[in-house]
Amino acid sequence: MSPAAASGGLRGKRILIAKPGLDGHDVGAKVIALALRDAGADVIYTGLRKSPQQIARVAVDEDVHAVGLSVLSGSHQELAAETIERLRALGGGDIAVFLGGSIPPAGHAALRALGVKGVFTSDMPLEAVVAAVVRALA
Repeated sequence: MSPAAASGGLRGKRILIAKPGLDGHDVGAKVIALALRDAGADVIYTGLRKSPQQIARVAVDEDVHAVGLSVLSGSHQELAAETIERLRALGGGDIAVFLGGSIPPAGHAALRALGVKGVFTSDMPLEAVVAAVVRALA
């Protein structure tokens, strides 16, 4: 168990994990959801193929602290931008957005410029992902 998980570093935090777009592969999203839950977070998983509008609506309605988007389709830039825009339009501009999946390193800076708080790739250890979320939500 990671130090963040052992200490319950996310206790009291609500995190939405979502699969935007047409991507149908959700194993990574489920692994992250379990790791965040084990670290103390209350995790909500939207399921597959949700639109940015649906994700933003659930995030605001559920009063989450963060949204984790899992994108393997290559449309990470567009999906992150639209989700952040929709969150702001619904009054959820303070909700942190994280992105994980198949994201080339060259795109990380542009995602951060959009407001994405963390970009996670499949080669990152779970402990590092959880620790980054803990830090960002502290």
